Amino acid sequence: MSGLVVLLVYVAIFAGSFVVAKFLVRRAQNDFTSLKTVTFGDESAVVSDRIASVVSILTLFLLWGAFTGSTLVPKFLHAPGPFEGVATFEYTAENADGDRDTATVTVLVHPITETVSAPEIEPGDGWAKNDSDTVGAWRSGLIRVDKNDEFTKADGARVIEINGQPIEPGGEVFTEYGRVGMSGKGTPNFVPKKGWQMEPIWLPPPEAVVKRVGEIASEGYRDSTLWEHLGYSLFRVIAGFFFGAMVGIPLGYAMGLSNWFRGWFDPIVEFMRPVPPLALIPLVIIWAGIGETGKIILLFLAALWIMAIAARSGVSGVRISKVHAAYSLGATKWQILRYVIVPNSLPDIFTGARVAMGVCWGTVVAAELVAAEKGAGMMIMVASKFQLTDIVIMGIILIGIIGFGIDMLMRWAERVLVPWKGKG
Repeated sequence: MSGLVVLLVYVAIFAGSFVVAKFLVRRAQNDFTSLKTVTFGDESAVVSDRIASVVSILTLFLLWGAFTGSTLVPKFLHAPGPFEGVATFEYTAENADGDRDTATVTVLVHPITETVSAPEIEPGDGWAKNDSDTVGAWRSGLIRVDKNDEFTKADGARVIEINGQPIEPGGEVFTEYGRVGMSGKGTPNFVPKKGWQMEPIWLPPPEAVVKRVGEIASEGYRDSTLWEHLGYSLFRVIAGFFFGAMVGIPLGYAMGLSNWFRGWFDPIVEFMRPVPPLALIPLVIIWAGIGETGKIILLFLAALWIMAIAARSGVSGVRISKVHAAYSLGATKWQILRYVIVPNSLPDIFTGARVAMGVCWGTVVAAELVAAEKGAGMMIMVASKFQLTDIVIMGIILIGIIGFGIDMLMRWAERVLVPWKGKG
């Protein structure tokens, strides 16, 4: 239910932000020149809207904080949280003789991080006595209402109503504090209202993740600092990508320039291209073990086929008119490769490199889940076994930030090294 609410809120914020930016902010700019330019359908004219990017990031953090009760978000923006406090409901019991009596159950619903005692209550005058118990927020608890009654289930007594509503084993009654169900053996089970917020074990608030980053950065995790974990993952990715590019790019050029190379290697490349790198983990472990060599080989294979296809596509995309012009000017094959094919294929190669780097990041985390003493994937895997969700989310965010940073760096390198991209 909470997931659907988050999705609906996100869609509403997206629609509202789009309307505001489209009809208010843009109209206030009075940019009449852009109105004369045809942009719809022209991919080169579509650029990332900075306002949309900022609002998107802020929206995600707002939803994260609102649905986790974060102190970083004003309380009036918080989604309804779980019920905490004193809950009461009445039960009506019937003994073997058909006599009925009603008593009150008082339940103290407390934060799951606290240990509390059941509230003190007066037992009442009837044969069905008042009861008290404790239940943690987001939890449920069986209420043994007959433990102090004069007639118990062993005597044939049974609960027949909750707050005046009939109930049978397997049934349920909803109260203002939560749901009261009936177990198969006739014992009431109280489930406090959970609200829309996520339990910390499933999704901790942002400040808990930030705090965990500081702790692991200063104290380390599993005998290694945070930077050592991330450094090992980054080293494996760069090494595997480097060797994959060193082999894949020449292979792609050969396949794009030679019929023989295309015929020889095309079945291999096309066969391996759809095979997920994760499917190769068992085979790599058998061949190279669980050490660094095996992980780098796996990343090498993850990048190899992508880079080969990118280079082959770059060669195939070179305009034949440029090749003919170079030949007409007396260029040799080496000069055509150096001054025509390589420069015109670099945009495709950079695109393939960005894709390959993303695949390598995903693969290294999975490889470290299998067998590793250090690395971001190992840190996430170990933390998940102990339900340390804040460490898991921390690792995911850091991996995403580093991956995004590498992608931005490669975009910058492409702008510097290939300034002619998109200019014919």
